[in-house]
Amino acid sequence: MTSETAPPHEETGVPFRTAVRAWFLISLQTFGGPAGQIAVMQRTLVDEKRWIGQRRFLHAMNYCMLLPGPEAQQLATYVGWLLHGTRGGLVAGGLFVLPGVVALLVLSAIYVAFGTTTAVLALFAGLAPAVLAIVAQAVVRVAKKTLDRPELVALAVAAFLALALFGLPFPVVVAVAGLAGWALGRWRPAPPAKKTDDVDAGPPPVISDDVLHTEAPTTRRTLRVLLVGLLVWGVPIAIVAALTGAHSTFTEQGLFFSGTAVVTFGGAYAVLAYVAQQAVATYGWLSPGEMVRGLALAETTPGPLIMVVQFVAFLGAYRAPGDLDPWVAAVLASLLVTWVTFVPSFLFVLLGAPYMERLRGNRSLSSALTGITAAVVGVIANLGVYFAVHTLFADSRPVDAGPLHLELPDLGSLRPLALVLALIAAVLLFRVEWSVLRTLGVCAALGLIAGLAGLPVT
Repeated sequence: MTSETAPPHEETGVPFRTAVRAWFLISLQTFGGPAGQIAVMQRTLVDEKRWIGQRRFLHAMNYCMLLPGPEAQQLATYVGWLLHGTRGGLVAGGLFVLPGVVALLVLSAIYVAFGTTTAVLALFAGLAPAVLAIVAQAVVRVAKKTLDRPELVALAVAAFLALALFGLPFPVVVAVAGLAGWALGRWRPAPPAKKTDDVDAGPPPVISDDVLHTEAPTTRRTLRVLLVGLLVWGVPIAIVAALTGAHSTFTEQGLFFSGTAVVTFGGAYAVLAYVAQQAVATYGWLSPGEMVRGLALAETTPGPLIMVVQFVAFLGAYRAPGDLDPWVAAVLASLLVTWVTFVPSFLFVLLGAPYMERLRGNRSLSSALTGITAAVVGVIANLGVYFAVHTLFADSRPVDAGPLHLELPDLGSLRPLALVLALIAAVLLFRVEWSVLRTLGVCAALGLIAGLAGLPVT
């Protein structure tokens, strides 16, 4: 536990301008999902610059794992806050997502403008199957890290069946998993972990492992941050609703993605199945195949994978612009959805970080998180099934029989090219151990070659 208070943020020894430059350079390297993004910060902040020690970095990361939202972006916000207070957190977290926002906005516009040409269709025909292998890799990685007990394996399987066979809402699955984890921690606690020596080689870090460089938590500060955060989060949605109506595409997207922002435990993969289901089946903002293509685009851009919601919003508003020009509507909707998706992440970090040490020792909270993390494995597996049905097969049919609600593929509509490319991507990721970005590039090139050669790509 922290027992000392360090000097104010401005005296941490890292000039603010230097930190801004470093966060911008980090933001240009945030490819490969949260694991790759955290690795970039580990190398830059801990190993090279020594702004933060290893134990302090892991401490901050564990706290961010408790929160809904993209943990890597929240970790950047947290470290920025430690270095330079609120402005440091806002700059670090904002720069973390800025390149991805710009890149995906441009790619969304290109897709809308040229998405029906043979070349573009062929590129997406190569990217979409690669996403299946990427999701499978995510399942394996998360399972290896979290499913170390039979009870947790059972939770993962139960979450998968609840979503894939019975169509239970994602928030319900997360809530039940949290309760189950809490109950397991109370009645069947995990055996104590083996202690290992935490060696942090190198000169002393700027932010000591034993000293918290920030003000102590107070009720006044908590209420101020909460009020400002809720206003910044909610006022844009209220303005949109007043100007365009309660049932406009803008209002629906603002409210829906505000809701998903608070249930994204376990990273983007965990909530994307729910987002895909609602965006496609309930709101009709895009087709199942376009959802897969949007995920492929998000995989190729820097920043959190949840940025795919920007693509969803762009297409939905372009096709239902109301009284606005479709292009104006699409840009405004994508920026609004990006805003309501990431503002909660800043709020959660800035609001809760001063209480981090207290939360760290809360066994009940840790047990609930363990249950949710186990269920995330099943959730990601369900996402993989959803994408597989709509990528490998041209047609599918819903099945509703009593409590069962699932979607089965038409086996006769199998896409041979998609199957071959998915297998190639799996080999590149699992056997050759290529990076996600490199694998996507190869599959996109193969899809383009196949399309130019006249092979069916749709």
